[in-house]
Amino acid sequence: MIVLPEATLAWPVDDPSKVTVESLTPVFDAEPPVEILLFGGGRRLVPADPAIAERFREAGIAIEPMDTGAACRTHSVLAAEERRVAAALIAVD
Repeated sequence: MIVLPEATLAWPVDDPSKVTVESLTPVFDAEPPVEILLFGGGRRLVPADPAIAERFREAGIAIEPMDTGAACRTHSVLAAEERRVAAALIAVD
């Protein structure tokens, strides 16, 4: 699932190894732009692929990898602070 300030979208990614720049297009296309993407990699923290991290740097968006539970909790806090935050979440089975 991708959670944006204005929408929640289905995200067909079910494994961190399947995350691509293209799969994160909704985050890059958000208007107004988001400040930060919280990447919930499932049960554990999964570092962002260097190419993906570079693309986020170029776009001026911080990317913060963490486990999905932490990403959900952090998203709630940042959204309550009215930050422009998005979350890309891989389900925990």
